[in-house]
Amino acid sequence: MATEKSKAKIVDAFLGLLSEKPYAGIGLGDIAARAGLTLGELRSAYDGKLAILADFIRQVDSAVLDSTEAPSAEESRRDRLFDLIMKRLDQMAPHRAAVRHLAESARRDPGMALCLNRIALDSARFMLAGAGISTDGLRGAARTQGFVLMAARIVPVWLQDEDPDLSKTMAAVDRALEHAETWSHRTDRAAGILCRVGRKLDRHRPKRAAKPETEAPAA
Repeated sequence: MATEKSKAKIVDAFLGLLSEKPYAGIGLGDIAARAGLTLGELRSAYDGKLAILADFIRQVDSAVLDSTEAPSAEESRRDRLFDLIMKRLDQMAPHRAAVRHLAESARRDPGMALCLNRIALDSARFMLAGAGISTDGLRGAARTQGFVLMAARIVPVWLQDEDPDLSKTMAAVDRALEHAETWSHRTDRAAGILCRVGRKLDRHRPKRAAKPETEAPAA
């Protein structure tokens, strides 16, 4: 069973390699060697590179959520999301080169982009929950995917923002949240319409005729 110390070494080794080269250029043997572990120890800790990446994202999520107080009535959901997004970027700042290589690799590989989207959806559910936003049902699924797409527009700006105050990044986050609010209202209305149509169809669905009972055979 892998220890937390071994896992930390593996994550650090992977991020170090990813800051130097593209995702596809990193082998499992490279990660094990950088971490000072055997391949067997690496295998007992993670199933592969995506699992290591997912663990890093979970660590970022935990750090952000642990440093954030519970939603209050005085804060709007938009302000709450703004704060959460900026905290995430602060947590990822030491690994900016790794994030850059990861984003470049995802642009070249649609299959990898889909895998990253799945990991990002798990993270988005917790970020939205941290802002007091429900992710249940059809509306929740739309909000979760919308958050992932919004983050995908913000990260390239952040990667190019050399200002210590991250003024360009904050402006991009503000614009993205404004766009997301408009999009959310539209999807909420669309989901409401679909739900109402579904209920009407269900009410008008013809009832199946009951099968006649067969008489029991005579003794």
